[in-house]
Amino acid sequence: MGLPMARHLLQAGHKLTVYNRTRARADQLKQFNPVVAESPAAAGRDAEVLVTMVADDAALEDMMLGPHGALATLPRGAIHVSMSTISPALARRLAERHKAAGQTYVAAPVFGRPEAAEAKQLWIVAAGAPEALERCRPVLDAMGQGVIVTGDDPPRANVIKLAGNFLLAAAIEAMGEAFALARKYGVAPAELLDIVNGRLFRSPIYESYGKLIAEERYEPAGFKLRYGLKDIRLALGAADEVAAPMPLASLIRDRYLSGVARGWGDIDWAGLARVAAVDAGL
Repeated sequence: MGLPMARHLLQAGHKLTVYNRTRARADQLKQFNPVVAESPAAAGRDAEVLVTMVADDAALEDMMLGPHGALATLPRGAIHVSMSTISPALARRLAERHKAAGQTYVAAPVFGRPEAAEAKQLWIVAAGAPEALERCRPVLDAMGQGVIVTGDDPPRANVIKLAGNFLLAAAIEAMGEAFALARKYGVAPAELLDIVNGRLFRSPIYESYGKLIAEERYEPAGFKLRYGLKDIRLALGAADEVAAPMPLASLIRDRYLSGVARGWGDIDWAGLARVAAVDAGL
């Protein structure tokens, strides 16, 4: 995700210093002549706005707070825009650490798969101090089709992202079960999808993910199944904090865990439907 996002920033004329744990990924931007940093600390040293996009809480903690973390070198007055799907608890902690260091933290997770990032079609959900959002707005506008401001408390954006991913996972599970039922009676998933999504309701999520599931097209992964498990766990963790029962999320967590246990952790997270199919003897 981060590679096309960085490319859009460079194409928009922003001056970039880039860092990736896999140096070869950063080297793919060499035609734009960005500065390639050797560590997160080096990347943050002279930054006005620091944008991070990593896989999970652990990666972001290491990137920002680890031995070579960027928070220690980020200048006073700088803004950290965190675009990863992380826990609200970590967002809260980072906001506090940045405030203590005279910096500002903005949460800006995104909705969209890698192809949406390539096409600059991401929806960005942003929360943070209004003046910080205004300062980094040109950066956000360069990476997506729209910015949805959800308030001045950064964890709000992360809660919305986790709730949204839960809804996506629930749709995938529902389609997996429904398609398995249809197949057992000789009804093709594509036929069922055409009827329900064309006549009962109309959803771009059912259209795009439904096609992936109907065609069993789970590789290459746009978003890996093990990351789907990670996001559902984050949603359940956030629910625990506020005593909000999520029984369906608990079921979906177990379904994802079953997929990982079967060795499918690196297929697309739509492959959750494969669990339903196999359980049905298909």
